[in-house]
Amino acid sequence: MWWLVAAAGLGIPLVITAMPEFGMFAVGAIGGAVTAGLGGGIVVQVVVFVLVSVALLVFVRPLAYRNRQRPDQRSGVEALKGKQAVVLERVDGGAGGRIKLAGEIWSARSLEHDRVFDPGQHVDVVEIDGATAVVM
Repeated sequence: MWWLVAAAGLGIPLVITAMPEFGMFAVGAIGGAVTAGLGGGIVVQVVVFVLVSVALLVFVRPLAYRNRQRPDQRSGVEALKGKQAVVLERVDGGAGGRIKLAGEIWSARSLEHDRVFDPGQHVDVVEIDGATAVVM
């Protein structure tokens, strides 16, 4: 029973921190619980816990870290920040205008309210605000 409590206790930080190591220790605790259920002594239970946990850390952890998304791999609108675009219609800080960004036409407004960009100029995307690119 204590092994199952330990597994649940290790599952809580797994959910809160998203660190897979806690899950691997929780699985090790379940291995200890299974060993206890089969009648294994406390020494055998601890050995099974350690072996299962270490095996998961050695073999599964590298796979988990290799396959997770890296912070430098941005997607969606986050990937558009910092990109260059071409002004199609006059862009200002008020009414805005249109730009061509990543092959698509976007509404845009200037980051600085008094700054104006004319058609044909290249601008940098600072952020995406809803469906509008904020440029400078």
